[in-house]
Amino acid sequence: MSRAKPEDDDYWNSSKFKAFTFDDDDDEFSQLKESKRAVNSILVDDDDDEDDVERVSWSGEPVGSISWSVKETASSIRSGSEQSFPKIDTTPSLSKQGSGYSLSSLFKGKSKPGAFQSFSESFSDTSVRTYAPELRKPKSDGKDFVSDLSPEETVRRMQKGRPFSLEKFRSLQDKLLLLDEAVAVYDGNVITAVLIFLKKSLSKEILFRELMARDVALRHYVHYLKEMGEQKLLVELLKALGRTEDMALIQYKEHLNIKDEGRRRDFLKSCLSLPFSQDDATHVQDHYTLLERQIIIEASDKKADAEIFKKFPRKASILNMPIITTLYYSCFYHYGESEGTFSSPSNIRKTFRISEKQYILTALGARAKLKSWFDVDSLFNTKNWLGYTKKRSPIGFHKVVDILHKNSAPVSVLQEYVNLIDDTELKLSVALKYKCHDVVINTYRDLKDRQQLVVYREKLERDSPEYRKIQELLNNVQIRWKN
Repeated sequence: MSRAKPEDDDYWNSSKFKAFTFDDDDDEFSQLKESKRAVNSILVDDDDDEDDVERVSWSGEPVGSISWSVKETASSIRSGSEQSFPKIDTTPSLSKQGSGYSLSSLFKGKSKPGAFQSFSESFSDTSVRTYAPELRKPKSDGKDFVSDLSPEETVRRMQKGRPFSLEKFRSLQDKLLLLDEAVAVYDGNVITAVLIFLKKSLSKEILFRELMARDVALRHYVHYLKEMGEQKLLVELLKALGRTEDMALIQYKEHLNIKDEGRRRDFLKSCLSLPFSQDDATHVQDHYTLLERQIIIEASDKKADAEIFKKFPRKASILNMPIITTLYYSCFYHYGESEGTFSSPSNIRKTFRISEKQYILTALGARAKLKSWFDVDSLFNTKNWLGYTKKRSPIGFHKVVDILHKNSAPVSVLQEYVNLIDDTELKLSVALKYKCHDVVINTYRDLKDRQQLVVYREKLERDSPEYRKIQELLNNVQIRWKN
């Protein structure tokens, strides 16, 4: 059965089946014909309305009708031109019959009388949604499960780092249930977060009252206030809990934030009436007394023109220094003053109950620094009930020798204190360490150790006094040597 040639062309062009061809499916001329049919399908079929159609080129310039543009482009492609042609999606095609749209109305959103009222109603497939995509509904449109969580579920979400809200817990009972649930999981971060929420949403009186019955939460809250530096609120909390000693210590620490010495002294004086424990009260009293004396000494020494201040100028202020540093300063610049003066070492020792050992160590370092060996001797001189003078040291004479050597004491001074060491082995060790030759030689002589004397003689210079002394001892026939 045969078909006319025009009918065959219409059949193959309109049917979804295509005849076999050696050309590729992407042939530009074939796609051009499809584009032409798509454009023609949306044009009106009345020739009278052709004048109403805007004649524009694909670049938007009105150069002629759409059919003219397609024909012109098709002819250029047939002639071998490599000019490109835009592809049109033919999926949303409208039948030529009954179409109420012109090409101008498609781009301007206008329709001819009798046409459909909405252009979006004519296209319901995905190709139209490419130009007007459907917006995704925000998550907030769904049910908000976060605000409907129980205290147990809220705490669990807090532990896992998931979104949560504490604002829904409005009643006191709900807030306390939330706190108890946080304490039950033993998570410090969760407990602290809940306490911060309660701090903002409850009065401090109610919060303090409820924390009294919850030791774990109370400890976390006290630690939180300390870390955040909220001293005033912490003092109020400790006072409400009856922990007056802790409250007093917290308030006392506020002096660290006061820079002016006069204001700090007045603040410390006001702290004397706080309910400290007995030991803490003594410490605060000493602190106030010490600062008061330091202010007096500092004011006096700034104007002092004594020889020692010229020879050894002060390197720093004495204000806010520890008690031992203050004692060293006093022993250095005010040694020998009468006990009635505030700067006297003996007055400071008595006022602040400094032990004899601590006093000797401090005074020895200060006087040895000044090379005042007479004052060093006076530190250790004591008299017995018969009136005899004897040297005694509460720190051990080997430590005295160490301090003297650090301050470049002469050998004669060192040997004097090395000889005061009772233990023979320790004495010999210290004498060898600091090259106290006379002490070493006399100790070997007393031990009657001839061999050690010979060995030690070889370490000395020939014809030195120590060398000759050893030689005389070795030649002495009255000494009965052990070896």
